[in-house]
Amino acid sequence: MTHFWQGLRSGQWLTAPRARGYSLILLGICIISVAGWVAVSNGLIDRNGKPVGTDFSNVYAAGTLTWQGRPAEAYVPALQHAAETAVFGGREVPFYGWHYPPFFFAVAVLVAAVPYGWGLSIWLAASLAAYLAAMRAILPRPETLLIAAAFPAVFVNIGHGQNGFLTAALLGGSLHLLERRPWLAGVLIGCLAYKPQFGVLIPFAMLAGGRWSTIGAAIATVAALIALSFVMLGGSVWHAFADSMNFTQTVVLEQGGTGWEKIQSVFSAVRMWGAGVQTAYAVQFALALMLAASLAWLWHGDAAFELKASALATASLLATPYVLDYDLVVLAVAIVFFVRHGLSRGFRDYEISLLAAAWIVPLLSREVAGVSGIPLGLLVMLVLHVFTLRRAVLDRAGLTSGAHRIAQVI
Repeated sequence: MTHFWQGLRSGQWLTAPRARGYSLILLGICIISVAGWVAVSNGLIDRNGKPVGTDFSNVYAAGTLTWQGRPAEAYVPALQHAAETAVFGGREVPFYGWHYPPFFFAVAVLVAAVPYGWGLSIWLAASLAAYLAAMRAILPRPETLLIAAAFPAVFVNIGHGQNGFLTAALLGGSLHLLERRPWLAGVLIGCLAYKPQFGVLIPFAMLAGGRWSTIGAAIATVAALIALSFVMLGGSVWHAFADSMNFTQTVVLEQGGTGWEKIQSVFSAVRMWGAGVQTAYAVQFALALMLAASLAWLWHGDAAFELKASALATASLLATPYVLDYDLVVLAVAIVFFVRHGLSRGFRDYEISLLAAAWIVPLLSREVAGVSGIPLGLLVMLVLHVFTLRRAVLDRAGLTSGAHRIAQVI
């Protein structure tokens, strides 16, 4: 037992060959599973009666409605469900709601210009390529692409046909460019407004760091996206979006229509444990305030940029009450910046094992929460954020690493 804890503390158990081996095993399992999933489907509907790509069906259906000149109907559950059913020739499929701001119709229109299977393939391939490019740019090492591709959140995102790759690419890309091309970083941050819940804490970091050009570019980008959507789709679609927000908040979030085990927030954990909506909101708000304060302190100070970026990525996931397990692709941004700092400065006790836990947790979080009620994904993210702040504090104090410098890890 002593040897076990010593291994966790030092992280020496995670050698480079093991990291590559684990990644290859998971990547192989993913490829075989996806191929089998598609092969046994019937007309792109799987054995459980769900569309291949599940959530992507709402994007594709919204795109078809837009091609028909009826984009506002995507925000009406009954009409959106009818459009999803029509995509599959009238075969009954589960309802997947369309909750995005109107400027995300640009993606929906593009993927709906081709048959469903091609649209799903193009969407996943393009967004996965953007995510991998961002990871490789942040940490240009030979192992980066393999480990980033094998990250279990990648598998979850593919299974849902979701947009976790795009979110991670935009956040990771913006942080990578922030020092050298602040205006371009601001444009990428502005594009993140398609998932506004993940941008709640970004202004705190940018303001604390005095990133004025980035803030200006982000505001201008959001304004341009809104204006363009008004020109292309009309004002009625924004009214429909506003009207739909009550359904999204009450049914999808507060009543747990998505499933408490799938949502990785403290709000969901508190609701899963039986507390009321107001209590859950209070706990979530308190956590968001603490996260905002920690980011303001970190970004205003002289901590290494890698730690600022890692903390912002983790905090962006923790601050919102609505974060799904496929959104944990963004956790790769936090991991890769933390690893980059560790490779240059050395890793402290338990950090390597914690990073490994953060890497594997998207594979386990939903099942563990469903069986035990333990929000494993939430707990790991909280610990990772605390360890990032601890690292910044110890760096400021001039303390050297107590762990090995790990040339052999990742």
